Amino acid sequence: MAAHLGARGTARPATTNPQPATNKVPLVLTGASVVMPTGTLEEGQVIIDGPRITGTAPENAHRIDLTGHWLLPGFVDIHNHGGGGASFTSGTPDDVVAGIHTHRLHGTTTLVASTVTGDMDFLAQRAGLLSEFAEQGDIAGIHFEGPFISPCRKGAHSEELLRDPHPADVRKLIDAARGHATMVTLATELPGGIDSVRLLADHGVIAAIGHTDATYEQTVEAIEAGATVATHLFNAMPPLGHREPGPIAALLEDERITVELINDGTHLHPASLQLAFHHAGADRVAFITDAMDAAGFGDGRYMLGPLEVEVADGVARLVEGGSIAGSTLTLDRAFKRAVTIDRLPIEDVVAALSANPAKLLGRYDRIGSLEPGKDADLVLLDSDFELKGVMRRGEWVVEPQLG
Repeated sequence: MAAHLGARGTARPATTNPQPATNKVPLVLTGASVVMPTGTLEEGQVIIDGPRITGTAPENAHRIDLTGHWLLPGFVDIHNHGGGGASFTSGTPDDVVAGIHTHRLHGTTTLVASTVTGDMDFLAQRAGLLSEFAEQGDIAGIHFEGPFISPCRKGAHSEELLRDPHPADVRKLIDAARGHATMVTLATELPGGIDSVRLLADHGVIAAIGHTDATYEQTVEAIEAGATVATHLFNAMPPLGHREPGPIAALLEDERITVELINDGTHLHPASLQLAFHHAGADRVAFITDAMDAAGFGDGRYMLGPLEVEVADGVARLVEGGSIAGSTLTLDRAFKRAVTIDRLPIEDVVAALSANPAKLLGRYDRIGSLEPGKDADLVLLDSDFELKGVMRRGEWVVEPQLG
């Protein structure tokens, strides 16, 4: 479903099916500040012909003046449980569609659907459903967050459903995903953890260290075995200590690790975000939402797997125990916070939202930047970094209302 921006910048559903952004005529988006891998082009241009970005404008191209705006590559979210009142973890196929569409309205043109801890048979069934969306190109894959996590750092996961990461169980979920398992979060210090990391690496699936009570030394062992991602760094793991540095130090110092960060102002103190961003470097950070149903929807009571969640003032917490239960974040908000509050360079933030996760997924040849030959996935922002347009594969998801 396409959407248009109203006078106050609120997306409203369109009444017609989405039309090609080019309307069968190539587009030249001109005059905006265009963020490219090599830097920002002032008064740059992006040429779109069909679903792709091209390097040369045909004679019949239609020009759109975007002076005073920013053009960024579409955002890539590798850790997302749902949105728009709908869940990837337990909802119907229509719920999955609604969740995907909600995040597209906020600039996420590529999304990995995340599950939460559940019964193994249920997770396998869920993987089968989500794999259909991956086969259709609606999602970029499936992320299994749990059940192979530490009861000491379970966060918003059901403790009675947790289990050790035995390779046979991990393999069951990989097989159920029919080639679309993208990432598995593990407490690699648990029995079977290191062998499961090796299994995942052998099958081309990202092994992510998270919800872990590991020591520094145990984390180093997991990295050597093939782990490459830190699931929401700082959250659901021991804090950084001067005598027992724990997993955080090991994950930050190793060049092979991409660190996920939830930049919503709740999960991380700004100083912690700055520490991670500057120590890991801009090319090793992936901003994620870790969004649950309430993202793009509102406060209220929700279910996250089998657990009840209360969302108040945009913060999601378990009704029982009060643990933070994912976020209500969308990546356009993560971008604006990073550049206006955290004062990070725009080019570095774009890398964390687009290029780095695209590379992690092995899709940088198609997404993650506005270079010719890639998919026409882009986000249009005004001078205040408010979202004004979203294009995916050459079609407007949010059509800009200019002038």
